[in-house]
Amino acid sequence: MIKKLQILLLIFVAVLLLAFFYRLQPSRNKAKEQPGTSKVGLAAAPPESLSDADFAKHVEQLKKKLPSADFVVVIQPPFVVIGDESPAVVKAHSEKTVKWAVDKLKQDFFTKDPKEILDIWLFKDADSYERNTLTLFGEKPGTPYGYYSSLHKALIMNISTGGGTLVHEIVHPFVEANFPKCPPWFNEGLGSLYEQSGEVDGHIHGYTNWRLPGLQKAIRAGKVPDFKLFTAFDSQAFYNDDKGTNYGQARYLCYYLQRRGLLIKFYREFLAHQQQDPTGYKSLQKTMGTVNMRAFKQKWEKYVLGLSRV
Repeated sequence: MIKKLQILLLIFVAVLLLAFFYRLQPSRNKAKEQPGTSKVGLAAAPPESLSDADFAKHVEQLKKKLPSADFVVVIQPPFVVIGDESPAVVKAHSEKTVKWAVDKLKQDFFTKDPKEILDIWLFKDADSYERNTLTLFGEKPGTPYGYYSSLHKALIMNISTGGGTLVHEIVHPFVEANFPKCPPWFNEGLGSLYEQSGEVDGHIHGYTNWRLPGLQKAIRAGKVPDFKLFTAFDSQAFYNDDKGTNYGQARYLCYYLQRRGLLIKFYREFLAHQQQDPTGYKSLQKTMGTVNMRAFKQKWEKYVLGLSRV
């Protein structure tokens, strides 16, 4: 009887040991895995940045479609600048406007460059702008100043009207690369803020501009929508319904945040919570430290009415 019990006990211990080693085996296999071999790790690998060779190849292809030999090409990453003024003038535009704007915008807002090389066409006057836009892109410009076309991967400018529109349009491909679901009010608000800009304490800074009188007129007429409705505007509502007032409201909301030292904070808050807050309204409330947006709108309108053009 004792011998039987001993045999049963030995069998029981053996089963326990087998179970223990069986459970241990997957842990050993797991310990042998090398970092970076999972599918998640591979998918998370950062894309390669554009190389000098990529730009050189792009320029070679670009030269084949230049409207005339008068055009000058300057590589200014992440863009290629093309203009029909003298080499010195085109180079000055590429360094003093394009490079300056890119450096300052990346300093405060953007970590990623556009994924593809984009062309900046700087036409010397209205005639060149209209004629060459039709020749190169098969379309007539809808604005006398310039625009960004994601379809043509180009910023198309009448540079004789000044560099303000160029800085405005440079914002858009960076928003596209860094904040692809950005609503139109903030995309255009940030862009239009910098269409009249300079430096303050080493950072890009927007000043009051020509959009102010129209917005002030709309405020006095009671035609400015509340911010919950405004931030929820889709592209149809923003670009087609009272377009001028919408641009003005977007710009001077960004201007107000800038003057309070809150614009960068708002951008980062909004970007971090875009899935939960696709319009930016809740991020605006949090950044401003208020839930009473009716009172804030009254305060903001009073502030805007007290501004004057520089």
